[in-house]
Formats: sequence, C-alpha cells, structure tokens
Amino acid sequence: MTSWFEGPLAAFDTETTGVDVETDRIVSAALVVQDAPGLRPRVTRWLVNPGVPVPEAATAVHGLTEEHVQRHGRWPAPVMYEIAEALAEQARAGRPLVVMNAPFDLTLLDRELRRHRASSLGRWVERTSLHVLDPRVLDKHLDRYRKGRRTLTDLCAHYGVELADAHEAAADAQAALEVVRAVGRRFPGRLERLSAAELHTLQAVWHAGQARGLQAWFALNGTEEAVDPAWPLRPDLPAAA
Repeated sequence: MTSWFEGPLAAFDTETTGVDVETDRIVSAALVVQDAPGLRPRVTRWLVNPGVPVPEAATAVHGLTEEHVQRHGRWPAPVMYEIAEALAEQARAGRPLVVMNAPFDLTLLDRELRRHRASSLGRWVERTSLHVLDPRVLDKHLDRYRKGRRTLTDLCAHYGVELADAHEAAADAQAALEVVRAVGRRFPGRLERLSAAELHTLQAVWHAGQARGLQAWFALNGTEEAVDPAWPLRPDLPAAA
C-alpha cells in the first residue's frame, strides 16, 4: 500500500499585507496539486486587490506593490469564494493539504471569508474533513533536538528541496509539498503507518506542546509575546464588551 507521502498531495500558500491574521489581508495565493511524486503539478494562482494599502515592508518580502495589485488584482469576495471552494474540493477528493505554518495561512483565509463572504473556512469543509500536513510541525516533532531555525527556506536546505522563488505563493506551496514528502521518506518508520487523518489529529497535539515550550522559553528570557497553541486554525477573538 502506498504511503500518504508517496501519494496525491495538495499544498496552499498565501502572500499578505503583513503578519497579523486578524487585520492583514491576502494579496496572492496559490494551490498546487500533485497526484504522485515526480508528476507535473497543477497550479492555480490568485492575485487580489485587498482594498487596503500594501505596506512597503510587505512588498519587500513578496515583491507585490500596491500599484500592481490595484491594476491586476481581483476584488477579494469572489477570490475568497474560489479559494475556499478549491480547498473544499481537495477535502472531498481525499487529498491531504500541505500548509507551512498552517495557523497563519488558514486563519488569515478564515478571516477574509468572514470579512468578505460573511462565512468561515469551517463552513466550507464541515461535511468533509480537511486533513492538513504542516511541515514545520512535523519536522519539529520528528527532529526536535536539531538546532537552528525552521523557516521554509531552512527546511528546504535541510531536506534538499529546491526553492527557486521564495515568497512567491506557488513556489512556496510546491516547496512545502516536497518538504513533506522528504520528511516522510526521512522518517518512514514513524510515519508510513499513519493516515493523513491520524496525522492531522496528532499535529494538533504536537503543535500545542511546541507552543507551550516556546512560551516557557519566552518567559525565561523575559519576553511577553504570547504563543497560540491552536492548530491548524486559530479560534475567533472574543467579542468586544
């Protein structure tokens, strides 16, 4: 029987106006679908005019200027609908969805759906579960004592995956997908007997433990930054009193 990491996978990534999932916006997104290792992936890209300024600091990361997205981007409402439908299609097809640092991209998408569609990501996948694979969580659990950072660029270097155009959504999604396949091949004894559904559940537990460890490290070093243990989607903020 083919292991999940040698079978069909999809991957999703976004580029944004910033790093706050509650207030920042998606300016580009990509979905990459690969039916088997080595096959040419099917790539869908979206460019969004977010309706808010694109800070220069964000442009410095992904190269998308405010002028470019205003001229060539589409309005968010139909794009968010299309993205949610595309992810729901992956769930219906039983393809695991690779998302690097899933709580960021999926929460941001959820907030955009609430903002522009009066809906939520959960409503699109409530009938068929979305099984998420997060290379950051998997790598940190399986190789927890390795020192160094674990950005996508770092993971690509560690696992020998090419990342030709970092911070371009399709390139990042493709690289994350290949990293997950590489993680599976590096640790087959610990992963090949698990299904994507089982791994989804386990990653929520692993991420929570990783978040607690990072929070303790911050406290030890006098940093007040909070670490959210929720995975793969952060809960809603409490309503203002």
